[in-house]
Amino acid sequence: MIEYLIGVDGGGTGTRVRLTDPNGVELAQASGGPSGLSHGIANAWTTILGAIGEACAVADVGSPPLSSMAIGLGLAGVHNKDWAAQFVAADPGFAALVLDTDGFSTLMGAHGGKPGAIVAIGTGSVGEAMLADGSKVEVGGWGFPAGDEASGAWMGLRALNHIEQVLDGRVAGGALARDVIAACGGSRDAVQIWLGRANQTAYAGLARFVVMHADADPVARAILEHAGQEVAQIAEALDRSRRLPLALCGGLGEVLLAYLPPETRARCLPAQGDSARGALFMIERHLEQHG
Repeated sequence: MIEYLIGVDGGGTGTRVRLTDPNGVELAQASGGPSGLSHGIANAWTTILGAIGEACAVADVGSPPLSSMAIGLGLAGVHNKDWAAQFVAADPGFAALVLDTDGFSTLMGAHGGKPGAIVAIGTGSVGEAMLADGSKVEVGGWGFPAGDEASGAWMGLRALNHIEQVLDGRVAGGALARDVIAACGGSRDAVQIWLGRANQTAYAGLARFVVMHADADPVARAILEHAGQEVAQIAEALDRSRRLPLALCGGLGEVLLAYLPPETRARCLPAQGDSARGALFMIERHLEQHG
């Protein structure tokens, strides 16, 4: 018998878990480190199970067996079908499991499981839409560094390229360059070492400097304006009719609202719920359809 439902939002920077009773009444929330599949299947399960344990502790329900839980997961990296299959194969024993991209779970949360469109912008980025007939449209989500336009990692990559040019003396540097150089070790040699170790999460960590200096640093502002144009293109490709409700989601969604073209910004509505809430919608629907 299923006693608990779990919704998981797992990305390249962090993991969020919501725990509810079988009727959907929320009991607790918890968080953990990255559980995007690019960080490894074992790491993803370890992080998710740790966050579930923390949520159970907050809810004061002890350590219920996994066989009493049904779990919905929206995870970064699910586009890689090999990774997704390996993740499901490593299921440690949940009563029911449904897996989709973190973009789809964000879409489900943003519009309460109803038709709509979202552009999710965090460590990575993706556009998702669900049409009135229930069909799905996906734009972007190709992954860093080839895709993920407008994301934190995309911004960090551009900030890194800027400091390379500043350190070479090719361009002048301002406040953005100063802070990014310091964050990467403070010298050319240190930056080279940073580059050798950096992953998507590390690049995304530099986006805060882009946002911080947007008002005064023209390079930072140009990066954000470029990001706003990328978001607008994703939104247009998702819904050329421009009839679906549109929400910007993720850690950088609210920041980028100010940099959208006016016609795109006018279409945006606040998200009703987050990706972990959307993952709960996913498992609730799965149980309704499959018993």
